[in-house]
Amino acid sequence: MPKIQSVITLITDFGLQDGYVGVMKGVITKINPSVKIIDISNNIESQDIFQAAYVLYSSYAYFPKRTIHVVVVDPGVGSKRRVLCLKTKDYLFIAPDNGVLSFIAAREESPSIREITNKKLFLSEISDTFHGRDIFAPTAAHLSKGFSYKDLGKRVSKINEIDLPKPIRSPGGVLKGEIIYVDGFGNLITNINRDMVDRLREKSEDLAIVVGRRKLNKISNSYADVGVGDVVAIFGSSGYLEISVNHGSARDVLNLKKGDKLGLGYE
Repeated sequence: MPKIQSVITLITDFGLQDGYVGVMKGVITKINPSVKIIDISNNIESQDIFQAAYVLYSSYAYFPKRTIHVVVVDPGVGSKRRVLCLKTKDYLFIAPDNGVLSFIAAREESPSIREITNKKLFLSEISDTFHGRDIFAPTAAHLSKGFSYKDLGKRVSKINEIDLPKPIRSPGGVLKGEIIYVDGFGNLITNINRDMVDRLREKSEDLAIVVGRRKLNKISNSYADVGVGDVVAIFGSSGYLEISVNHGSARDVLNLKKGDKLGLGYE
């Protein structure tokens, strides 16, 4: 990996009301004024590690190689939880060891992980409540200037993980999944991906989706395949099956939420 990084991204639950995100950017640019900082999202629900992990997983690969992705959704700040840097072929990730890197570690081939303990990188005073400012931001900035990944701290062989719920195939052939994420438009994103549906279609093209009290008889190509206000099943940009409403919110229309179930099977 080339030594100079040019982009740092941020995923936080800090919101936009307070100055926390701005302060992190100030720390970064004070160390490296030429770095480009991109906000992926600062509106993660407070302390929602799963949401942060999903947003990171569904967005990180669309950035230039050598991007440094920083995630500060950190309920354990001030405790003995570790701060990690995960290195893949193309990217670096800085995050707390609370499971937020789970999907990246599972997806990427042979990632290298180190605990960030080199205090030379940190601000001179470390608070118990704002490691995003005092540890995450300056570490990312120094890495963006070519600081060696190997000098961050010792190698780590195991990290804390959270599980992405897996669909279950019933004896009758029904694939039982669940809603794993609800985006800002009210789209219900499930844990059923395109490969799973393709395998079902090897037996029959006639598939039905039962979600809440609705039954959908096909997977559409776009929202416009149905009328305004109608419920539609499509594959979203993340590659997972979504339940949506054309010009509306599936969350509100169907009164469903994260963790609710759905079934996909033959007509």
